[in-house]
Amino acid sequence: MKVLIIAEQCNPEWASVPLVAWNYFRELSKFVDVTLVTHERNQEAIQKTPYAEKVVYISESNFIKKYHEIISQFLKVVFRGKMNWPIYHLLAYPVYAEFNHKVYQRFKTEILAGKYDVVHALTPMMPRYPVKAIQACKNTPFLLGPVNGGVPFPKGFQEKAREEFAYFNFLRALGRFLIPGYVQTYKQANKILVGSTFTLEMLKNLFQLPGQKLELFYENGIPKSFLSQSQPQKAVSNRVNLIFVGRLVPYKCADIVIEAIGKLDLALQQKLSFTIVGDGSEKAKLEARVQELNLEDTIHFAGWVDHQKTLEYYSQSNIFCFPSIREFGGAVVLEAMACGLPCIVANNGGIGEYVTESTGFRIDPISRNYLTEEMANKIKVLVEDEALRSHMSVAAVARAQEFEWEAKAKKVVAVYEELVETQLAIAASHPQRSVELMPDCEPICEPIAEDQLA
Repeated sequence: MKVLIIAEQCNPEWASVPLVAWNYFRELSKFVDVTLVTHERNQEAIQKTPYAEKVVYISESNFIKKYHEIISQFLKVVFRGKMNWPIYHLLAYPVYAEFNHKVYQRFKTEILAGKYDVVHALTPMMPRYPVKAIQACKNTPFLLGPVNGGVPFPKGFQEKAREEFAYFNFLRALGRFLIPGYVQTYKQANKILVGSTFTLEMLKNLFQLPGQKLELFYENGIPKSFLSQSQPQKAVSNRVNLIFVGRLVPYKCADIVIEAIGKLDLALQQKLSFTIVGDGSEKAKLEARVQELNLEDTIHFAGWVDHQKTLEYYSQSNIFCFPSIREFGGAVVLEAMACGLPCIVANNGGIGEYVTESTGFRIDPISRNYLTEEMANKIKVLVEDEALRSHMSVAAVARAQEFEWEAKAKKVVAVYEELVETQLAIAASHPQRSVELMPDCEPICEPIAEDQLA
C-alpha cells in the first residue's frame, strides 16, 4: 500500500505535535510504503534518521520567512514575551497556506494518476486549517487527523482564561469560514480521526457530518522506552514523590498543586516531596508562592529537561499531579501512566479520557477552590494508601500499553485498508467516474508559505 502523508510539522528532535507526527510516520513506515511531505525546517533533523529517502521537503519563500520573523517579534513585544496563540494562529496562517498550496501543486498530478492508495493529512492537528490536496483526491481516499482542539476554558476559571488571552478565541470561529477550502476539507474527507470526544462532537455538529465519517482516535502514543520503566513505584527515602511535568503557563495550573500541598497538615507534608519539571512564564511566580508557604523543603523545581531525562524523573516518582484545565492531548499523562504512576488530573479535555477510575482520579474543574480542595484530598488518599497506589500503578501501565506507538500504527493501517476497500467498491459500481481536476484555487497571499507552528 502506498500512502502520502502530509505533515507540515514533523520533527524527531522537537516536542509536542512535530514529535507526535514523526512517531506516526516512523511507525507507519514499518507497514506501508510511505512518502512524507513536510516543511524544509525539518530537513536537518530528518536527514540524520534512516527514513530520509522517504521524505519530500517543501521550501518557503523569502517573503514568508521574513513575514514570520516580523509577526513573531511583533507578538513578543505587544504581549511582553507571552505567546498569544489565537492571534498567532491568525497572523501565521499565510505561512501554512503557502505550504498547503505548494504541496497541492507538487502532488496533484501524482494523486490524480493513482500513485497513492491513501492521502493522509496528519498535521496541523488543530481542527482549523484546510488541506488543498483533497481537491486532487477524486478516486483516492483522503484521511484527516487525528485532529484535536477547541476545548473551552471551564466557567470557573475565567481569570486563567484572561491570562491566556482567551477573549481572542472568537477568531477561531471567524477563521473557520473565511479560510478558503476549510469547510470543503471536512465535508469531503472520507474519514476524520479525532483526538477527544469534545472535538468529535464539535466537528460533527459544526459540519453536520455523519457519525461513520468520524472516529475517536487519541493522537498521542507511548514509546517502548517508557513502558520498559513500568514497575510499581515505591516511596524513596520515606517520602512519597509527586511530580508535575509541563510548561509553566497559567492553564497548566501547577499553582493548584502547590496550593493543595499547602493545605495539607504538616505531618502529611513531611511524608511527601513534589518536583515540578518544566519551565515557562509562571516559574518565578510559582517559586515565590512556594517560599510564601514555607514549602522549600517539600517542593523542588527541576527546570526544563530533555525527554530522556524526563523519563528518569518519572521513574523516581510515585504520583503524577496534572490539573491542567484545558488540555487537548496531554501526552505527559500517558507517559506517567506508562511509568506506573497513578494520575490526578482535571477532567476537561483529552486527559480526562486517558485516566480511568482504576488508574487515578479525575476532578471536575468546577472552580479554582474546588479543584484545589479535591487535589489536596486525592493527594492525601494516595500518599497514605500504599496498597491503592500499587493497584493503580499496575492498572496505569496496562492502560498505557494500549497507546504504544506500534500498536497505534497498526490501527491506522486498518483504517487505510478500510478506506481502500470502500474506494474499490465505489470504483466497481462507477467504472466511468470522471477524474478531472477541480479548478485551482489561488493561494490566500502571493507567495504563501509553509511555516506555521515552528
